[in-house]
Amino acid sequence: MSNRKYFGTDGVRGLVGQYPITPEFVMKLGYAAGKVLAAQGTKKVLIGKDTRISGYMLESALEAGFSAAGVDIGLLGPMPTPGIAYLTKTFRAEAGIVISASHNPFYDNGIKFFSQDGQKLPDEVELAIEAELDQAMGCVESAKLGKATRINDAAGRYIEFCKSNFPSQLSLQGLNIVVDCAHGATYHIAPNVFRELGANVIELATAPNGTNINDGCGATSMDMISKAVVEHNANLGIALDGDGDRLMMVDHTGHVIDGDEAVYIIACNDLKSGTLEGGVVGTLMSNMGLELALAELDIPFARSKVGDRYVMEMLGEKGWQLGAENSGHIINLNHTSTGDGIIAALNVLTAVCQHNKSLFELRQGMTMLPQVLVNVRFAGDSDPLNNEQVLAEVEKVNGQLSGRGRVLLRKSGTEPLIRVMVEGPEQEEVTALANQIADVVKQVS
Repeated sequence: MSNRKYFGTDGVRGLVGQYPITPEFVMKLGYAAGKVLAAQGTKKVLIGKDTRISGYMLESALEAGFSAAGVDIGLLGPMPTPGIAYLTKTFRAEAGIVISASHNPFYDNGIKFFSQDGQKLPDEVELAIEAELDQAMGCVESAKLGKATRINDAAGRYIEFCKSNFPSQLSLQGLNIVVDCAHGATYHIAPNVFRELGANVIELATAPNGTNINDGCGATSMDMISKAVVEHNANLGIALDGDGDRLMMVDHTGHVIDGDEAVYIIACNDLKSGTLEGGVVGTLMSNMGLELALAELDIPFARSKVGDRYVMEMLGEKGWQLGAENSGHIINLNHTSTGDGIIAALNVLTAVCQHNKSLFELRQGMTMLPQVLVNVRFAGDSDPLNNEQVLAEVEKVNGQLSGRGRVLLRKSGTEPLIRVMVEGPEQEEVTALANQIADVVKQVS
């Protein structure tokens, strides 16, 4: 990925109005992608977006670019990222395009692509699009221009798909559920899914205005839903992010359940039902408590690099089906082809209903270890991760933890920051040890 000029690990993303998130570049991106995909036989792509105000502008630019390349376009309107992946498959489109910056503020936006199997584009296709972007933009003759149509029943189709992933013999009747949609792409979908399955739904952040997406709400800001669950005496809360691929939950006490605890609950239930294939993939940031809890159940566990792309890659390598990031990306290939917040919530609710237990009870088998993260800014041309003093300090701290915890240092993918993470059994100890390493990183940076 390091040789990419435009594509990052999650497509092309940036500040709206600044290169590359400009109408001119996005139109050319649509043309370049259309030309590459058309050469492979593509006749139609789908375009969906979240609720950012810039989505209108970028949707029109992409539409123009694909049309100029001779590719037909199906416009989905506001639609969760996993919903676009699903509809790309069901409409037999050769690619799906998502206009979203996920959990970022409204003034950011991005473009990412799905292949016809509902997964992210292969590296070689992204590289071919990048090469085409460096060429002059053209246009097919008028008779061969792509046509655009709006798919009006997209939301209803995806709602039915989500509901089909909840066991038909079960019902959510009797459950009071708070659903926080982050004023994002699930605002018209998630409440209906849970309501139609029988739950009494209390809606939060379901009134997008173009600029309030992820603003103090959703999976990246849990205070509001935690308070709402307690105030409404709800059984649990479900928080999604702006594009609907992340899930965080809240039990009836207001305790936040992240991706680690949620995937533990799903893995336990799949193990009991005999549907768990292999083990669970986490990331370098997954809490050690997840690893220890799964080990007690003899469930294999492996860590990938941070990023749902890498979780997916490792699942493929191992032939496993279930993986997650602690930030809430949960991938269950028994149900979907990508991370899906609504489906993951339904997987957890399946365990709640099958065992007639609360989230509070289901999470008791796992003890989260205190985890401290300290960010240290460094000069862009230095490499603290390979500094002898830093390496010696890390070795020293590992010796102090003596198998009771772990240390992780990594560079941020977006800023000149070293992220120092230490976890272990005691909060006070890991805080001191994380600051101890951070001080050495500061000295050499």
